[in-house]
Amino acid sequence: MSNLIDANIPVLTEVILPDEKISTIPPVTETAPALTQDLAAVSEPAVESLPQQDWQELEQNVKEAVLKQVLTRVDFVLEHRVRDGLADVLQTAVDKLADEIRAGLSKSLEELITRSVNQEISKLRSGK
Repeated sequence: MSNLIDANIPVLTEVILPDEKISTIPPVTETAPALTQDLAAVSEPAVESLPQQDWQELEQNVKEAVLKQVLTRVDFVLEHRVRDGLADVLQTAVDKLADEIRAGLSKSLEELITRSVNQEISKLRSGK
């Protein structure tokens, strides 16, 4: 039975050779150092030339962004924990309330039945 399953599995039998166009493209590693050097040359003067005011604005923007992300996460975690805690408290309260209602209903029914039986017994006695 495993031979039937194996026979249905497709097998790659054709070898695909790369096109000549692909082999004529120069490797990426030859141009990568030049790009890295150009990027470093551009970014270093830009960083050094920023005035103190821009640094303070950048610092303020980063602080605000980080604070916003942290507060969002704190809000989510706090809401989740409060919701879980409230769910437990509410479930306990509902269980206690249901038990109290059952006990009260049971007591009321017991008193009602006792009174009804006593009334019927007194009617039967007075009727004789």
